[in-house]
Amino acid sequence: MMGWCCSGICRTLAFLALLFPLWQRGCWGLKPSSGDLEKSPHSDPDPWEVLHRHKRSWVWNQFFVLEEYTGNEPLYVGKLHSDVDKGDGKVKYVLSGEGATSIFTIDENTGDIHATKRLDREAQAYYTLQAQAVDRLTNLPVEPRSEFVVKVQDINDNEPKFLDGPYLAGVPEMSPLGTMVVQVAATDADDPTYGNSARVVYSIIHGQPYFSVEPKTGVIRTALPNMDRETRDQYVLVIQAKDMVGQMGGLSGTTSVTVTLTDVNDNPPRFTHKSYQYTVLESLPVQSVVARIKAADADIGSNAEMDYRIMDGDGPGMFNITTDENTQEGVIILLKPLDFETKSSFSLRIEATNRNIDSNFLSLGPFSDTTSVKVTVEDVNEPPVFSTPLSKMSVSEDAKVGTSIGRVSAHDPDTSNSGIRYSIDRNTDLERFFNVDALSGVISTAKPLDREANSVHNLTIFAIESREFTRSTAHAHRPGIALITVLDINDNAPVFAIDYETLLCENAMPGQVIQTISAVDKDEPLSGHRFYFALAAPVAGNLNFTLRDNKDNTASILTKRGGFRRREQPVYRLPVLIVDSGSPALSSTNTLSVRVCDCDSDGVALSCGAVAYTSTGLSTGALLAILGCIITLLVMVLLIVTMRRRRKEPLILEEERDIRENIVRYDDEGGGEEDTEAFDMVTLRNLNVIRDPNVRRDVTPDTPTFFHYPTASRPSYKSLPDNVVFREFIWERLKDADVDPSAPPYDSLQTYAFEGSGSVAESLSSLESLSTDSDQNYDYLSNWGPRFKKLADLYGNSDGTSVFS
Repeated sequence: MMGWCCSGICRTLAFLALLFPLWQRGCWGLKPSSGDLEKSPHSDPDPWEVLHRHKRSWVWNQFFVLEEYTGNEPLYVGKLHSDVDKGDGKVKYVLSGEGATSIFTIDENTGDIHATKRLDREAQAYYTLQAQAVDRLTNLPVEPRSEFVVKVQDINDNEPKFLDGPYLAGVPEMSPLGTMVVQVAATDADDPTYGNSARVVYSIIHGQPYFSVEPKTGVIRTALPNMDRETRDQYVLVIQAKDMVGQMGGLSGTTSVTVTLTDVNDNPPRFTHKSYQYTVLESLPVQSVVARIKAADADIGSNAEMDYRIMDGDGPGMFNITTDENTQEGVIILLKPLDFETKSSFSLRIEATNRNIDSNFLSLGPFSDTTSVKVTVEDVNEPPVFSTPLSKMSVSEDAKVGTSIGRVSAHDPDTSNSGIRYSIDRNTDLERFFNVDALSGVISTAKPLDREANSVHNLTIFAIESREFTRSTAHAHRPGIALITVLDINDNAPVFAIDYETLLCENAMPGQVIQTISAVDKDEPLSGHRFYFALAAPVAGNLNFTLRDNKDNTASILTKRGGFRRREQPVYRLPVLIVDSGSPALSSTNTLSVRVCDCDSDGVALSCGAVAYTSTGLSTGALLAILGCIITLLVMVLLIVTMRRRRKEPLILEEERDIRENIVRYDDEGGGEEDTEAFDMVTLRNLNVIRDPNVRRDVTPDTPTFFHYPTASRPSYKSLPDNVVFREFIWERLKDADVDPSAPPYDSLQTYAFEGSGSVAESLSSLESLSTDSDQNYDYLSNWGPRFKKLADLYGNSDGTSVFS
């Protein structure tokens, strides 16, 4: 049987085992995990043991190891021993489980267990190990595996800690003695079940004599009654927690507790002054702030809220007082306009009362206070005041310029009673129909009036004290209003109400009403309009129509006969005379157009106006359009035929192209006149060369010309002035083109190059080399060198043979 012993306990148990050999041999041990005692496989069974061995219980089931051991040698924990071990070294002890070999070691020969490291109970309070005795040679177990616990024994190595600190707390001011503030709690990591290492008591280090703390519970209470927030509103306490029940040698920890006294309404409002004085201008607008007053209250928040009221005073209804919720000031507001001349000062009595009164503190006195306020009105120069803000006047629209309409009046409310000057705000009278006398205020007409253009004039009148009258100050004073109504006169004749379109059917019967007319008049007589209708004198006795006055400001147009025909007369003009009832009466003649129409059996007009005399029934406009198209086509046909006849006589040989349509492009600089073979160069020859006027140069003629210009009669261009040279030159070319019967039937553009006759070197152009009768000598070109040999060959031959021949 295997057992465990620890130091002196094991020796005592061994001694007891000697006294009771029949009950047990060896040390007291732990009960094996298998329950019953098992026989070793390497020992012979003892018959006596088989008969006398009984089931046993463990006496010691755990070992204790002191934490934080600081010795130099491994700490002895206990001893493991088996009954099978005879001391001959055949049994070997093996240890396994938590911390085996790393923390706990075992002597395999003796079974002694040691701890090799410092243990911390707060890190791990116990270790569970398994022990076994095995045969040293075969490593087979000679005892069943048994389990035991090594418990780390606590020492006081941890101080109390306030895990929730530091604390913030509040308590109402003026609280009674012993009022709970807050509860603090400290925790100790030591074993609370062993000794006093974790038993904590509380004490107050700083904060007396205002607060106290209960040693066991950590409840903080007030230690003084009626602490005043207005005197001191915050306290910082230091609370200590000490283990070992506060005995010497115990560990301690501290925390801070900040206690704030919360406000209660224990202070009434008080005015710092018993009277206040304020001065305001009499021009102060209504609803303006007159003054601000405030009652002092040591409380804060809702406990300092107060209401103000005017208890009494002169000038009832002149002022009102309200509370500014942000500043708790009493704001005095003006309700009615001030008038220095009427009353120059006001006295008010104002009360301030706490809004939220705490009944627990009523004994501290009334929570209200009163003060007096005197408001003095300061005189200002007030603008003149109109006796009537709105003056209504009337004037006839035929009033002459300068007619007086009415008068406005204003007075100075100040005691000085200075003179008044009047003026019209021209923004309300842009066309300047009226004037106002600056001194008397009489308004008169400045222009003729027209009621039909503007029947009401709304004038703004300024009244300014004479000493202050300027254009800039006029707009800064209270104005008056003059409402001028223009009265109507009969100055407009009646006219047709609308532009009537009267249709008359060809099948109309005599006496049939074809139109009902009415009239309008721009005038508006007081008794209303009354119009009279009649046909104008020239047509009063016509045989076609008549007019009937309906006596209700309308008239009816009736036919006198039937059988109207559009072919005979499509439209009738009927002048109608309209007379109003004004004094004097006015009249006008309005023409009514009556169009004759083709109507169906129900009298609905189908077509009106003039009849087109065609079987197709087309309108006149359509016929004119068709006729215009036909004429246009005929003209185009004639033009085409004429052009074709002219094209039958070719003006230019078919094998030759019109030289005016040729575009010759060349890039080389040499060759001279060889590059111009496609042109008739005679056209560009020198003006001084006598040419044959009968030869046309812009076309190739196929018929001889019949015009002969005598060469002897044409003067030389060199003998003419410069301003005549060009005129004569152009005029000659124009006559050549006009009289030449071979000229084409279309306009042609002819270009002539003429350098004038004023050059000392005369013409430098080589174009005249085409003419055989040129008087220029080009023999000197041969002396200029090889570069001018080509020009010498072209122009230097004396026989005058053309290079193009």
